[in-house]
Amino acid sequence: MSTSLLNKDAWHSNMNIRALEKERWLTYYTNQANLPRNYCTGQVKLNCWNCKQPLDKMPAFFCMSCKVIQPPEEGITYFKIMDCDCTFTLDTQKLQKRYLELQRSLHPDNFSQKSVKEQEYSESQSALVNKAYKTLLKPLSRGLYMLELQGMHIEEGTDSGADSAFLMELMEINEALDEAQTPEKANEIGQDTKGKLADLTVQIDAALRKGELQTAKALLAQMKYYANIEEKVKEKLSGFM
Repeated sequence: MSTSLLNKDAWHSNMNIRALEKERWLTYYTNQANLPRNYCTGQVKLNCWNCKQPLDKMPAFFCMSCKVIQPPEEGITYFKIMDCDCTFTLDTQKLQKRYLELQRSLHPDNFSQKSVKEQEYSESQSALVNKAYKTLLKPLSRGLYMLELQGMHIEEGTDSGADSAFLMELMEINEALDEAQTPEKANEIGQDTKGKLADLTVQIDAALRKGELQTAKALLAQMKYYANIEEKVKEKLSGFM
């Protein structure tokens, strides 16, 4: 009887944790989608390190008053840095455009004649923009980062605990790719893989919007395997050239 009660209490505890986790993500996702582009999550307004004037725009790469480069803002998300909506299906063309614009203004070569502090800030900002761009560019790293924002720290190489049917399917695809004797056959496998990745993208986006983080995690694990196959297809095709 006592064991039954303990199991029941544990079940309710797990359900409560999942409900809180889902509620927290839904609140975050909704708020991120509705925030103004230059919204700063911090409560304290920052001032320019050089002229001490308030920095109105967040993230502030440069002071609007004295035009001096600023240090990276602590705790700012990659989505804010790249001026993107916090969504799994973001516009990668807009992301690339933002990246090029930032690197043109922040690149260390532009600050070779400036003070040591400005050179250091340039290197830090440029490196941060590079990391943000690379993380958000690919769906897999983007999705894992979105989970990390909710406290789910997952490495890209984490084992998914995939079922045997899924692993068997992956083995068959890899074998077919190894045995492909023509670029047409390899390309056929590549196109099929792209279709699976596109379907997973839709499913992951839906799971994130619903706050179903464990589902999103499992789908991202599947995406990792198909992304690996996509890379193998590219290597196979290059071998035919």
